Amino acid sequence: MQGIELDRVTAWASGRIPDLVPPLSFSLIAGGHSNLTYRFVDARGQSYVLRRPPLGHVLESAHDMGREHRIVSALAGTDVPVPPEHGHCDDVDVNGAPFYLMGYVDGLVPHDAAAIGDMPGADRRSLGEHVVEVLAALHAIDPDAVGLGDLGRREAYLARQLRRWSKQWAATQTHDVPEMEESERLLRENMPEQVGASIAHGDYRLGNMIVGDGRIRAVLDWELCTLGDPLADLGYLLNNWMQPEEPGAAAAATGAGGFGSRESVCMAYEAATGRDLSRIDYYRAFSHWRLAAIAQGVYKRYLVGAMGESRGVDLEQQKQGVTARARTALAFLT
Repeated sequence: MQGIELDRVTAWASGRIPDLVPPLSFSLIAGGHSNLTYRFVDARGQSYVLRRPPLGHVLESAHDMGREHRIVSALAGTDVPVPPEHGHCDDVDVNGAPFYLMGYVDGLVPHDAAAIGDMPGADRRSLGEHVVEVLAALHAIDPDAVGLGDLGRREAYLARQLRRWSKQWAATQTHDVPEMEESERLLRENMPEQVGASIAHGDYRLGNMIVGDGRIRAVLDWELCTLGDPLADLGYLLNNWMQPEEPGAAAAATGAGGFGSRESVCMAYEAATGRDLSRIDYYRAFSHWRLAAIAQGVYKRYLVGAMGESRGVDLEQQKQGVTARARTALAFLT
């Protein structure tokens, strides 16, 4: 299995997982250009998970296994469901890169509308409600109380994000997108005051969850987690909360229907947290603008061959997607 040094990983895992019985059998269950997720099964048929960075050269800060493991460990026992953890290895001699181990959580990962399949309507409704409940619970956690008080700066979240992604845009820009610059200007000029700070997941959507029986069983993919403005998480969730009648709805689990409206999400979050959502469109604009900057970076890496073979990748579609995101951001700001 590419990315797994079987003998050394088996030896390391055997010292940290009680009752583990080799040999271990590995299979890749989530790959691509983000962190890789493997399921492995021991001789008893017990399943576990190993997470590691992508293969090849990566930026350590973008794929920090120790940070992700620390967050998952800190949230164990809170109202935010996470997989059980079994240890973090930072010795690259074991597997060529840092990794960490988790228990396997059975369930559905609803990446898109097709993945919802024949999920009963009652389960869709309760799952939609639970998504908001868990987000509110995450934002209610005192970072200091769970040992994450030093995870990042708490203040000026939006200003820091705008600086970061405007630099990314400048470094990777390949074509003019006037809506990108105008959106950035309006985001800077109309920035709301940050009220409080919380643990912010950074990629909170149904596609990053394991679900079953109308509940979230585990929230996954904590690599973008930091401390900051909680409404950035909500704005991002709303952008991914597609309705069946919207263009591109099939790309989101909620596009299957039955999950409630964006308005119901906002009402439930507001009731649970007491936060003022009168400026939520700003956060939705910020989310689209940020994703446009991220997408532009990916597009340029494909364009210059830094992502390897680009066969099967529609570069023109990638390029147009950046413009579409920027235009959507601007529409929320004007």
